[in-house]
Amino acid sequence: MRLNRLLSVAPMMERTDRHCRYFFRLLTKETLLYSEMISADAIINGDREKLLSFSHQEHPIALQVGGNDPKILAEATSIGVDWGYDEINLNVGCPSPRVKSGKFGASLMKEKELVATCVEAMTKCASEIPVTIKCRIGVDDQNPEVILPQFIKIVSEAGAKIFVIHARKAILNGLSPKENRKIPPINYNLVNKVRESFPNIPICINGEIRDLETVLGFIEKGFAGCMIGRQAYKDPKVLLGADEKIFGSVHTHQKASNGRRLRDALRKMLGYLEWHVSVGGKSSSVLRHLSNSVSGMPGAKNFRATLSDGMACRTSGPKLLSGAISCVDFAE
Repeated sequence: MRLNRLLSVAPMMERTDRHCRYFFRLLTKETLLYSEMISADAIINGDREKLLSFSHQEHPIALQVGGNDPKILAEATSIGVDWGYDEINLNVGCPSPRVKSGKFGASLMKEKELVATCVEAMTKCASEIPVTIKCRIGVDDQNPEVILPQFIKIVSEAGAKIFVIHARKAILNGLSPKENRKIPPINYNLVNKVRESFPNIPICINGEIRDLETVLGFIEKGFAGCMIGRQAYKDPKVLLGADEKIFGSVHTHQKASNGRRLRDALRKMLGYLEWHVSVGGKSSSVLRHLSNSVSGMPGAKNFRATLSDGMACRTSGPKLLSGAISCVDFAE
């Protein structure tokens, strides 16, 4: 599958699991979706059915892996390919203490030669799908104007096909992961300058992108695409209209208003919930991803309260969601 990555939704821990992605896919057929970051060790030694399974409707979908051992990453890549993912992405951007202590994630910005070795090993196991990188512009006291071009050069030569760059530094000593999403200043100009230096390498941009108009602006500048992160989770309605505005695709459902399309997507989640509960799943595993779906709409408060009050009941999913949907005025 040739991926059109004009728009993607970022990998987000404890958010972009298969249930969240299934809902997002009901809002946009074209946008590239990412798994949560999964460590290469877990992919090899853990419960693969739980960690890697996804619905065929979720395509196009990328698997993001974390790690720093070329052999282990290569094996995890091979497993991801066999599982049916459309892309394997190496995390070189997460600033959490756990990945720092394991010397992967953003800390790998300091180990560009190791990253190159990892990518070379991964690409040998992913001949038919791209191995890509998600990174920062630098970490700690690094000079992004120096380190980022060096990083892209050596890692692309090793086989990385696309770079998704979060346009801010990661401060590993002194800032929490939450602070690392806000405090280091965003630097779109630097990423654009670096993009111009590598005209033959597709570069996507990430960081504080909140609407489709901004996405279009970056694409017009020459970026291969944009990645939206927490805004898509806080207000999934941002994905409505992406197929038409960003990808130029027109699907039958797009003839309806955004309110009606959102309502229809939520109604389709009733069948998904029924299936999930029937195979022993907790309704809360799905419903928690829907709480923000109607933000800003009349009845949103009652929608969230209805879900919150009944979510603990393991089997109440479809009936509970149906009641919550009835609280909302979807007219525009």
